Amino acid sequence: MSIWFVTGASRGFGAEITREALDRGHSVIATARDASAVLKAYPHTPNELLAVNADVTDPQQLEAAVQAGLDRFGRIDVVVNNAGYGVVGAIEEIPDEAARAQFDVNVFGVLNTLRATLPTLRAQRSGHVLNIGSVAGFSTAPGAGLYGASKFALEGITEALHGELAPLGIRVTIVEPGGFRTDFLADSSLQVEPATIADYTESTGPAREAIAHNDGHQPGDPAKAAKAIVDITETAEPPLRLQLGADAVERIEAKLDLVRRELDQWRHVALSTAL
Repeated sequence: MSIWFVTGASRGFGAEITREALDRGHSVIATARDASAVLKAYPHTPNELLAVNADVTDPQQLEAAVQAGLDRFGRIDVVVNNAGYGVVGAIEEIPDEAARAQFDVNVFGVLNTLRATLPTLRAQRSGHVLNIGSVAGFSTAPGAGLYGASKFALEGITEALHGELAPLGIRVTIVEPGGFRTDFLADSSLQVEPATIADYTESTGPAREAIAHNDGHQPGDPAKAAKAIVDITETAEPPLRLQLGADAVERIEAKLDLVRRELDQWRHVALSTAL
């Protein structure tokens, strides 16, 4: 059985992945800003679960969580970078403080977690890193630009990490979910910036309206997503990217089609720049 290290384990995908891993007999080091929130889901805490306080923006807390996990279980096999949240608003409307806070959690939080866990995986010459991205990290939209940008960054980090860790026997996957019926559209996971520039009403208005309309009506089942995520850690050759949800597949196919059309349309310009 494997030892899992999961960030943002108190709710959403983090909680579902933790539950699925435990149900399969794995052990989980479940981190959250408030570890007691993790324990609420388990009235009789199993011996295989270690809940630890750790804010991903605090490297020292993450290092302590990793050490607590190693003291308890002796190793770490799967690292799940799940902690994150969203910001909604036009690029120009989102203040610097909000933009930096978004990247502090969604990007630098992942880097902090990797720095804390990878020494263990490298020493073992084995393991699997799962970065929970988003379809918005492959194809973003008006109103979700900063959130999408943070997940685009995670795509780049994951691609490079995949090549860097493969020779060491460590696998890397980024998960690209579409809409799943978690609390992601609730206030606890989504920060909606006040609309301050009327010129963006037409372009970003639909994104703002969709939040209230879609909350609780997302097409994806988070329990099935967690099953699929745990499944790929048990395969011999897991993918670099794993899309989840028909809506994610549709958006990614549309983006690929667009890129191919524009590449073909403007190929003559690209090729005309050679010396």
